Amino acid sequence: MARSAHSGRARGPARTDGGSVEPTVTPRRTAWLRGVLLPGEPALRLGRLNVSWLLPAVLLAAIAVGDWNSTGDFRVINWILLVPGIAAALCGVAATALFGVLVVIVYAALDQSWEYSYQKGPADFLLVVASAALAVFASWLRGRARGHVQRVLNAADAIRLAVLRPIPPGAGGLESASVYLTADVEGRVGGDFFDVQPSPHGARVLLGDVQGKGTSAVDAAAAVLSAFREAAYHEGDLAVVAGRLESRMRRHNADSAALGQGDERFATAVLVGFPGAVDAEWIELVNFGHGGPVVLGSSGPRALPEGDGAPLGLAGLTGALPPVVRVPFGRDETLLLVTDGVTEARDREGAFLPLADHLPRAGDDRAPRSVVRLVEAAVLAHTRGRLGDDTAVLAVRRLPAGPPEPAG
Repeated sequence: MARSAHSGRARGPARTDGGSVEPTVTPRRTAWLRGVLLPGEPALRLGRLNVSWLLPAVLLAAIAVGDWNSTGDFRVINWILLVPGIAAALCGVAATALFGVLVVIVYAALDQSWEYSYQKGPADFLLVVASAALAVFASWLRGRARGHVQRVLNAADAIRLAVLRPIPPGAGGLESASVYLTADVEGRVGGDFFDVQPSPHGARVLLGDVQGKGTSAVDAAAAVLSAFREAAYHEGDLAVVAGRLESRMRRHNADSAALGQGDERFATAVLVGFPGAVDAEWIELVNFGHGGPVVLGSSGPRALPEGDGAPLGLAGLTGALPPVVRVPFGRDETLLLVTDGVTEARDREGAFLPLADHLPRAGDDRAPRSVVRLVEAAVLAHTRGRLGDDTAVLAVRRLPAGPPEPAG
């Protein structure tokens, strides 16, 4: 039956509104629904329920009700073109196709319910069909693009794990915690590097920052870390380890130059040696032009000397490696090492992060995990999440000595 222009009611049998019933999501159906609605990316959720379909569904119902109760002089049915477009942006291909079919059915049913003089006609109907088809195609293209991005992110994660491998708990008798924040969100890894290497001579720790960005910086960081992991285990003298790192950086630059892969790289770094003796109250440092580490103890934080030696790869300019320096370090103290992504973090006014103001004081929790979380939160709050450089934070302290073995 046709509708009057002003009645707001159909002159015929009762009819449904064209809506759909929300399915009950059971545990066995959750994975299927997640894949259909939003494959390959996080879904919009209300608690554990996927609600990506909710906005286009509500919009479709609102337009249908609005047109049903409107006058012939002001119909809102044309707004139904928004529904498949929004579904394409939020949902998967199958859900977008479902909304496309519902839009076509609802449009045809509502338009036919009006008197002939108020109907939109076949041209507008074909426009609705075309918009539904284009929305399905756009959703398919979005899914392909998302899949490509996901593959790139997976490759970046593989590179990150190859360069910055996870540090085993308790490695070298040290409790450690670390975080890596990259300025390139999609890249996931840059030129900052760190590692903890157990050895028969005590634990060795390395943190540094390769000059520049891009894949060549990552390649240089990987070269330095590979040399560190071998030399730190086999060499008893920390000065020899430092020499091996310098040699590896030079050879890496020579290989890159021979292959025509761009400018030479250098890296600022801090190499730390923890003595194997359980009662030692000191550590050894070799600082390749890096910012000084910070020791967090019962008397508050104290900064160790800045590095005045040449960075890795540039020792040939000075003719000597940086010296090995022995500094006091108590068994209950925590060593904090950061890259310039922390020390040079700026706010919107260009002010640097006052790191010392955020470090734990006497009596505060100085566990490595707590220290790293505190520094990470300070950097993100100061920059409001807009990192200007890659950021690496590493905190270590000695594990408590075990109880003495009973005398035989």
